[in-house]
Amino acid sequence: MSMSRRQRARLVRSVQYAVLAVVLLVIAQAADWGEIRRAFFDVEVAKAQFPDIITTALVNTVIYTLLGFGFGLALGLLVALMRLSQVPPYRWLAVAYIEFFRGIPALLVFIALGFGVPLAFQVALNQYVTVMLALGLVGAAYMAETIRAGIQAVPKGQTEAARSLGMSQGRAMVSIVIPQALRIVLPPLTNELILLTKDSSLVYLLGLSLSQYELAKFGRDALNQNRSLTPILIAGLCYLVITLPLGHLVRRLEARTARAR
Repeated sequence: MSMSRRQRARLVRSVQYAVLAVVLLVIAQAADWGEIRRAFFDVEVAKAQFPDIITTALVNTVIYTLLGFGFGLALGLLVALMRLSQVPPYRWLAVAYIEFFRGIPALLVFIALGFGVPLAFQVALNQYVTVMLALGLVGAAYMAETIRAGIQAVPKGQTEAARSLGMSQGRAMVSIVIPQALRIVLPPLTNELILLTKDSSLVYLLGLSLSQYELAKFGRDALNQNRSLTPILIAGLCYLVITLPLGHLVRRLEARTARAR
């Protein structure tokens, strides 16, 4: 007797649940839970990370991220406008910038600004300036394309209506088009903020003092001192304190944008 489509679907789900249960049972039996608890959930090691991981590492991570995002957003907006310019050299420069910084690892940008620029030009960049430039230059390449797409998504009738009221092209862009475009691209820009939060972990390359540690560097040093993965777990949870609310915000913004459309 052949089964109906609903019966086959129910059978497939049952098999999947059974496979999952077997896998979890095997893991539960094979795992050394005492060793896992010692490695990941050492209470004494966890207590030793506070309050420094909050007052220093978490705060610095937020500062580095906001500096990079602010600079990247301003530069990304400029590059997006150049990308849409009717002057060909501006477009060529914008495309070259976007392709270059989207094509190289952020790691190389940190090395270039942290070590290459001081050696080549005999200048000493402030730690925060270096982080802002490194994160911002990479983030701007992605944000520029996002903003460009948002500007092009604004109906042309908006610009035409502004021009009919006597606005210049530039004023219509600043007063009408760009505010609407930023509302459209707010969810992907928030995603970029999440990515920059994680990229801020590359700051460790610059040789930080204790007061300049961010979460990844703090967790790595604590790992070496305690020979336990507990500090890494706590650092990961601190990253989630930042990124999970941002991810929830992205979903809310996307839902609101979908309703508005």
